[in-house]
Amino acid sequence: MKISELITNGKLHLSFEVFPPKSETSFENVKHATEEIAKLTPSFMSVTYGAGGGTSKYTLDIARNIKKIYGVPTLAHLTCVSSTKETVKRKIQEIKDAGIQNVMALRGDIPSELENSDRSNWDYKNAIELVRELKEYDKDFCIGGACYPEIHPESTNQKEDIKYLKEKVDAGCDFLTTQMFFDNNLLYNFLYKIREAGITVPVIPGIMPITNANQVERAIKLSGSFMPQRFKSLVDKFSTSPLKMKQAGIAYATDQIIDLYANGITNVHVYSMNKPDVAEKIKSNLSDIIE
Repeated sequence: MKISELITNGKLHLSFEVFPPKSETSFENVKHATEEIAKLTPSFMSVTYGAGGGTSKYTLDIARNIKKIYGVPTLAHLTCVSSTKETVKRKIQEIKDAGIQNVMALRGDIPSELENSDRSNWDYKNAIELVRELKEYDKDFCIGGACYPEIHPESTNQKEDIKYLKEKVDAGCDFLTTQMFFDNNLLYNFLYKIREAGITVPVIPGIMPITNANQVERAIKLSGSFMPQRFKSLVDKFSTSPLKMKQAGIAYATDQIIDLYANGITNVHVYSMNKPDVAEKIKSNLSDIIE
């Protein structure tokens, strides 16, 4: 099922992101974790794609398994950074052959060893080009794109960021999923601005449950996320106790999701970090609301 059709049916939806194993030795453990999350019957599940495509094979394996065994609609991530057109076209065909209709089109993180390299001769310089490639290859693909409520780390300002986002949507994105954020007001402000700019596709907020203190630094590094004072207080109070921090982090994420639903948002995507217990607890906290 196409995600663009699923998320516009007026119902409340909860979906989860999982990531593939980094190597074959950890495949079975990751496969089991993603299956446990699939058993929660989320609206859909997205499967990420490693930097430089290093886990691309496992991305498709996990996505195919979730779809085939558990009937959960899947969204396969695809990145294009430092890839050739031939490589990307092969990956697109593999996705199509697996019967997966939904693709998350991303530029991807630039590998550290290529950060200072000359990118002028790269086949793909941004996600806009990948979106166009997907649409040209098969117009039936349902394509998702990423957006940043707090501005992309490489953008000069939010106005420039929204300009490029509009180009990406015009290239063929059917929906957008946000980077993590910890203050819902940032999202509401962002939605107002992009609607004013003429971006009308559905936007799915991405929520990251912070269940251990080490995730805080990583979240800031990855997205530059603003940490509101009440979240900082939570971390200060509970970070030395793993069980307390986990419970508090799940509660905070649940509170964010409830507020989003209460303010008219019907779709929320949770970055599960392959933790079935965290995913299960969040869905349990929302059981009556989303039913």
